[in-house]
Amino acid sequence: MDRKIAIVTGANSGFGLLSSIELAKCGFKVVATMRDLSKSGKLMECAKSNGVESHITTRPLDVTSAVSIQNFKDELTQEYDSIDLLLNNAGFAIGGFAEEVNLNEYREQFETNVFGVMAVTQVILPFMREQRKGKIINMGSISGRFGFPGLSPYVSSKHALEGYSESLRLELKPFGIDVFLVEPGSYKTNIWTTGMKVASGSLVKESPYHTYMKRIQSELEAGQSSLGDPAEIAAIIRAIGTGKITRFRVPAGKGTRAAILLKSILPWSVIEKIVLKKLNI
Repeated sequence: MDRKIAIVTGANSGFGLLSSIELAKCGFKVVATMRDLSKSGKLMECAKSNGVESHITTRPLDVTSAVSIQNFKDELTQEYDSIDLLLNNAGFAIGGFAEEVNLNEYREQFETNVFGVMAVTQVILPFMREQRKGKIINMGSISGRFGFPGLSPYVSSKHALEGYSESLRLELKPFGIDVFLVEPGSYKTNIWTTGMKVASGSLVKESPYHTYMKRIQSELEAGQSSLGDPAEIAAIIRAIGTGKITRFRVPAGKGTRAAILLKSILPWSVIEKIVLKKLNI
């Protein structure tokens, strides 16, 4: 039986790596993409240990590069007649206070987390539209529903992804294409460690926000032990791929649903008091 084709961005680690394995295990031929193919070793080791190495192929893709995206599009056109699933997972986080994050840093954040998603989606949509079926999964975040101080670049990029995904879902429904938005809370991935950049201005002791930033970093570090298992998100991706999950938004992780619910019913004045008190501000 021919396997369905799934495209995964940012597949070298975290959610992307684990989701690639799960999709391969449930019947997909996975095209696992990453900016640097030299970092594919961990993925392929994991694929081998799960017996699915023959169902995963790696391709270079920098979602912020027009040249890389065009090359990827050309390869797909030559190799595949149909594409059944796209997981837009590539992303990273920039932290820092709004006054001290320069516009180039905001642009860098949006180039990957927003424009990269849009660019790759535009490559895949003609395949799905012509076959009148397909699934697009955008990796959002609780940060797309709930703001947090010191993270406005990341938070604003994920809020933008929420709006884009809503519009995309409505546009593509008549073509038999379903759009999903997975909204993880805090999980044990590298996005808050090696995957996170902090605007340099907020790190210097002379910054008026220095103490504030240190308290935020302490809060993030203190919560490391309670971070969720990223395998939970990979299981959600698999459930979407196999049709067991059909709803648009899929919040996941400890406290995520509660946070969304509280924001919907509590006045903002109460929410800000809770957040600032938690940070001892």
